[in-house]
Amino acid sequence: MLTGEELSILSLSLRIAAASTIAILPVGILAAWLLSRWSGPGRGLLETVLSLPLVLPPTAVGLLLLQLLAKSGPIGLALDGLGVEVVFTWRAVVLASATMSFPLLVRPLRAAFEEIEPRLIAVARTLGRGPLDVFVRITLPMSWRGLVTGALLAFSRALGEFGATILIAGNIPGRTQTLALAIFQRAEAGHNVEALRLSGLTVLVAFGLMWTTELITTRRTRRLRT
Repeated sequence: MLTGEELSILSLSLRIAAASTIAILPVGILAAWLLSRWSGPGRGLLETVLSLPLVLPPTAVGLLLLQLLAKSGPIGLALDGLGVEVVFTWRAVVLASATMSFPLLVRPLRAAFEEIEPRLIAVARTLGRGPLDVFVRITLPMSWRGLVTGALLAFSRALGEFGATILIAGNIPGRTQTLALAIFQRAEAGHNVEALRLSGLTVLVAFGLMWTTELITTRRTRRLRT
């Protein structure tokens, strides 16, 4: 049976993962679409830069974000002037999670955009549809599986984010302590039973997300075939 504290940690983790996924959706969709359509010079460089969080140590990403957002950093100075506090708050957790999960949204969505037959887009344009209308009515609906897959991967990555988060947001119970941080804290303190219970909870949540997405994808595929 989960305690009230553990339920609070789960609730915060889910809200953080949802907020970070929603935050990167517009930029991720735009980046994926541009990468799928742009074949000019610099494309490889841009794709490499966007994919860096996949290969960099999360602590390195967290340290970079901390330097940028600290009161002595360029972004931190601007935010401080606006009265917005980020470091060691829930906003820092969202930012760290969004940064680390961003490539996992872009890559499957870019692949889905690339699978769309360009002639379909061209035909829609000849029928008088504008670029935005074609994108909303044709491109996105035809890429829905890539979008769902990318969003799920981003959400799952955000749910398990640890390295960047602990540097920029700390491990403050009730404020920035997510499931990953809580598991670390309990294991470090020797509370292995609690750490295992939280680990099991994380596995259940991840399994539920994957199972639900698989059901949605299967049902949609069957409808298209019929």
